Formats: sequence, structure tokens, C-alpha cells
Amino acid sequence: MFLTEIEKEKIIAAIKQAELNTSGEIKVHVETHCPEADPFERAKQIFQYLSLNTTAQRNAVLFYLAHGDRKFAVLGDIGIDKVVPPNFWESTRDTLRMYFAQGDFSGGLQMGIKEAGFQLKKYFPYQTNDINEIADDISTQQIP
Repeated sequence: MFLTEIEKEKIIAAIKQAELNTSGEIKVHVETHCPEADPFERAKQIFQYLSLNTTAQRNAVLFYLAHGDRKFAVLGDIGIDKVVPPNFWESTRDTLRMYFAQGDFSGGLQMGIKEAGFQLKKYFPYQTNDINEIADDISTQQIP
């Protein structure tokens, strides 16, 4: 398996921690190869397939990684895109790129998720009545 059980646990812990700061929902999907030339296009397909577009505030985020092809994308739902500046995801992508270039995919996802939670807090702060709408696990299922 690409990620060890300990690495998976750390990534899931990062998701849970980030979601304590924001009502945004964070999902990670990992696969070996990206069947699309553009990983952002693949991320859009996965976003729809996993029904990440069904959150109440439309504020889900997908971290997509095709580790065998060394491709990744960060995709936020339309609720996020409506309120954040155009370069909103740049710092998160830069963080991922820095770690991924060193082959540290687990560390990159953990730090990218932490950065996303911090950034989303400004626009989607945690609500006391917040419901976890998206499972915090890592998706590795085969998606057509």
C-alpha cells in the first residue's frame, strides 16, 4: 500500500484537527494513476462521484493525489469559490508541492490540510452546531 497505516492515521487526524477550525469539509482521495491529462479535471470527476457537492454550505475541499504520476490538485466547492480570492489555494498547493517534491506525500497532505483549515477558518468558521457531513477517511476506491 502507498501510505502506511500510521501515515493514514496522521492524515485523518489532520483532517479532524482542521475541521475543528472550520465548517468546511475536507476529503482526501489517493490513486496511483491519473487517467486524465489534467489532474484538476480528474479531481472534478472525483468530487462529483464522492458527492462532495452536497454539503449545506457547498464548502467541501478535495485533496486529490495520483502518486504514481506525481500529479495532484486541490479543489474547493462553489460555496468557497464565491467568497475567496482567486489565488486562495496557491499557498496550499505550494505547501503540497514542496513536500511532494521530496517524496513526502503524507507530510505534504498533513501540512496542506492544516493550511486549508487555517485558510477556510476566515470564511467558514467552525459553528457550535456543526455537523460532519463528509467522512474523514481517505478515499482510495476505484472511481471510473
